[in-house]
Amino acid sequence: MTRISRRQFLGSTAAIALLSFAERSVFANPLGLPLGIQLYSVRQQMAQDLDGALAAVSAAGYTEVEAAALPKKSAKEIRAALDKAGLRCVSAHHPFPELQAHFDEIVAYDKQLGVHFIICSSPGHRPSSSAAGGGRRPISLDDWHYNAEQFNAMGEKTAASGIQFGYHNHTPEFILTDGKTPYLELLRLTDPKKVTFELDCGWAAVSGRNPAELLKNYPHRISMLHVKDFKLPPNPSPENHDAKVTELGKGNIDYRPIFAQAAKTQHIQHAFVEQEEFDMPWKESLKMDADYLRKFRA
Repeated sequence: MTRISRRQFLGSTAAIALLSFAERSVFANPLGLPLGIQLYSVRQQMAQDLDGALAAVSAAGYTEVEAAALPKKSAKEIRAALDKAGLRCVSAHHPFPELQAHFDEIVAYDKQLGVHFIICSSPGHRPSSSAAGGGRRPISLDDWHYNAEQFNAMGEKTAASGIQFGYHNHTPEFILTDGKTPYLELLRLTDPKKVTFELDCGWAAVSGRNPAELLKNYPHRISMLHVKDFKLPPNPSPENHDAKVTELGKGNIDYRPIFAQAAKTQHIQHAFVEQEEFDMPWKESLKMDADYLRKFRA
């Protein structure tokens, strides 16, 4: 994706006059990217009133979205609702089992939405071990290696449709498994030409990892970010589940070094707010997160 600098964009005063408030303010994002949001944030609201939820997302200032937990509607209907709200769907999330079972249908559906990325949002088990453990046991190192193999294969297939395949982390990726860190194993075993990574800065921090350090060590493997805040326990770790999600700026995650390092990589194409729970009325929460990014100062 070609990135336009803030200076180049603002040089056209005629264009500025025609832009909506949301479009005029997107470049206040600390990375110079359009304001984006993961639609999982409004999953309940979309289920009740899709048009109303998307209109609220747009009104808060977001212009890009990443799909997840969409209502059971056709791609044509979802695309029409997004267009009506003035939103561009550039990425979509799917769990590993869903991708395995319905891969071709997912690619066709997401392509109609206009996505450039299909992201695996959670891992799976190797088929033989899944049958034995019912899919509920901890994921083994062999399972992680199987995921890496499948990601390479999926990435090759999505590329044929002009879509980049990627992986999004939570906390299990950072649990030491047979002496290895699964996230690092995925980075090692996946082909950079076929698989990119969407770093969830919030869940990485909950796991006790430094998102800025990951960006520094793997500057060309991470192309998207999830931006969220948590009230963290004193000693965060993958096994410590005392962290509580909150709105941006209300938790303990310092985004100054994260955004600074992300800017240095010059490789981040999209950054999505994800508000998994609300500490206030949901429309206020969406606006607070958008304002946090618009007003962010390193």
